[in-house]
Amino acid sequence: MHEYLIPILECPACHGELDWTTSERNGDHVEEAEVGCVSCSAAYPIREGIGVFLTPDLPRQDLWEEVESGLIAYLREHPRVERELMETPLGKLAPADQFFRALVLEERGAFADAKESVKAAHAGLYTSEYLACWESQYDYVLERLSSSSDPIVDIASGRCYFAERMAGKLDCPIIITDFSPRVLRRDRRLLEFLGLYERTSLLAFDARRTPFRDGSVKTMTTNLGLANIENPGRLLDELRRIISGELLAIMTFYPAEDEENKEAIQSLGLASFLYQDTALDLLTSAGFEVELANIQVGRALPTPKSELLEGAEIDALPVAETEITWCTLVAH
Repeated sequence: MHEYLIPILECPACHGELDWTTSERNGDHVEEAEVGCVSCSAAYPIREGIGVFLTPDLPRQDLWEEVESGLIAYLREHPRVERELMETPLGKLAPADQFFRALVLEERGAFADAKESVKAAHAGLYTSEYLACWESQYDYVLERLSSSSDPIVDIASGRCYFAERMAGKLDCPIIITDFSPRVLRRDRRLLEFLGLYERTSLLAFDARRTPFRDGSVKTMTTNLGLANIENPGRLLDELRRIISGELLAIMTFYPAEDEENKEAIQSLGLASFLYQDTALDLLTSAGFEVELANIQVGRALPTPKSELLEGAEIDALPVAETEITWCTLVAH
């Protein structure tokens, strides 16, 4: 993480001041440090350039850790499956298996081959309409931010698909965040491979309890991230506390009358941000002024499962064919 972040960070647990002891720098990147709250004595380490500001009281399920570490362990125990996954010509693998191959390639540091595998996987996992709508939202947000010079905080970045695009296209610092240190370590290796690490900072925190001071974030983005935050609770109150400018959130909304997908959405606890009226009501109640921009509709199908890893799948939704509304939610 960059040193310029230090003045705008505080203890996410009690909002107290932080005391910094830095042991390793790389230019203006803080690579290793010990950070402690002077009020509640909470400790937050900086490791491998990633600021870890997680609090122990919020429950969270690190799916990135479970999927990636579980995949590597499974393949180690089943060498025949590993050979099939890694040695079969890419075009002959099922789309889900193309994606799982990419995860293994990234673990091995073969990011160029991994990108090729992800591109092939996406073409088989998603309809052309789905991918076109998604790409259009990227283009819209990038154009809207094209003259920005202030740091942009991207929350729930995951595999940093959009944050990577921002770092490559925009002339401003990008702060990549997720609650999974594992996925952020993967993101760092990718950014170093692409020559973009110097443009970015990486922070691990829960979006429901961030380490930013009041009003310190002028621009926040998220790429389908709001809907993936489990048990959002007071998430929007927290975002309202720290955002002084605007939130640009790439969103997908399901039809309210789609009963089959509604049942699955509710069982997964994801209804808060996957329905337009509910999402707008929540944001308005938290004190945001909201508009929907670049609205598009595209057909979506259930993503096919793996043929090599029994029962493994990429996306839990949709469970039935539907038409999804894509947009960029702009909240001030």
